Amino acid sequence: QVQLVESGGGLVQPGGSLRLSCAASGLTLDNPAIGWFRQAPGKEREGVACLSAGDGRTYYADSVEGRFTISRHNVKNTVYLQMDSLEPEDTAVYYCATDPRIISGCRLLALEYDYWGRGTQVTVSS
Repeated sequence: QVQLVESGGGLVQPGGSLRLSCAASGLTLDNPAIGWFRQAPGKEREGVACLSAGDGRTYYADSVEGRFTISRHNVKNTVYLQMDSLEPEDTAVYYCATDPRIISGCRLLALEYDYWGRGTQVTVSS
């Protein structure tokens, strides 16, 4: 059974940093596409970053480009989202997602991912 567990969220001041982790069991994260998504109250879930299946290329939403970095630690079977220069607009519940059926590339579309974690809350506030 595939299980994803996010951690690392919390309260941080504007301009601060957080690193989110997504630990997987039931599948290895060394190859499938992995995505980070977020959902703020009253808003739709939006894609933040993803790691491409196969070649491991990274893609980011325009709103986080240059501030967030997605990476993968194969031995730990964990994917990370390093978030720097955080802004109040980044406040949301953050989710990681994957789907072994995605065998190449990745897109920031929630509908394409079947396996999701329960999320971790990130609050950016002074």
